Amino acid sequence: MDLIDLPEGVLDKAEGVFTYKNNNTTLGFVRFNNVGEVEYIFVNPLFRKKKIAKNLLKLVREKTKKRIIFQKPISPLGSKLLKSIERWD
Repeated sequence: MDLIDLPEGVLDKAEGVFTYKNNNTTLGFVRFNNVGEVEYIFVNPLFRKKKIAKNLLKLVREKTKKRIIFQKPISPLGSKLLKSIERWD
């Protein structure tokens, strides 16, 4: 599981959490369960529009082998992200 086309950084993998960071800050992270439900996803505002969220969700999908589902409540940005990945299924 590797991130593609992203700013230079490190991916930390823990049970149910992927955190992507550089030397200075967390760029983004996703918390999920083993049935593919995303409990929380965050991308640092300074690093948005660099496909970090999509890449983190791809890692979740590869890890769980399940369709991505967001737990409610879903923010406006979360709804936009969900629409952008609908084509994956």
